[in-house]
Amino acid sequence: MALTAGLHVGPYEILEPLGAGGMGEVYRARDTKLGRDVALKVLPDSLAHDVERLARFEREAHLLTALNHPSIAHIYGIEDSTGVPAIVMKLVDGPTLADRIARGPIPLDEALPIAKQIAKALEAAHEQGIIHRDLKPPNVKVRFDGTVKVLDFGLAKAMEPPGAASGSCVDVPDAVAARHAGGGHSRDGCVYGARAGTR
Repeated sequence: MALTAGLHVGPYEILEPLGAGGMGEVYRARDTKLGRDVALKVLPDSLAHDVERLARFEREAHLLTALNHPSIAHIYGIEDSTGVPAIVMKLVDGPTLADRIARGPIPLDEALPIAKQIAKALEAAHEQGIIHRDLKPPNVKVRFDGTVKVLDFGLAKAMEPPGAASGSCVDVPDAVAARHAGGGHSRDGCVYGARAGTR
């Protein structure tokens, strides 16, 4: 649902849009109760009444509550008092990895700490039985102090119990190309793109 500046979703006042994708729209909002800025994620209009997507949206929030890691964006809760379901998250300032890559290839001494933090975030998620499934440069924030935050668990799913058939990963073209070039998982696609200067 497209939101405009000044609109309130519960106690959160919309300030400005931060980004949009197939899985949701994200806004900077002001928590009028606690006096802090947050990131508010809502479904786009085309999916706002899709039962399956609403269930996936709620599942994302529940999965995020299981994750407590410095390189994973922290969730504050769900707000739906006004009929607009929204995931309320800690606001992460700074460019995405895609923005950083757009400026050119990242030097190795800068790329390695980014890759290490992404790997540790995924490891923490996997330890909780959660697979991200949509890791790509636009879903990784690199703060100005070098801290990495993995975002957007909208396509994440819980791992199947041992012995059960596992679900397939969801890829995007850039990640597929990177995997063919260098092998490995989507994490490697992010690292390949960072070193090669491609998103």
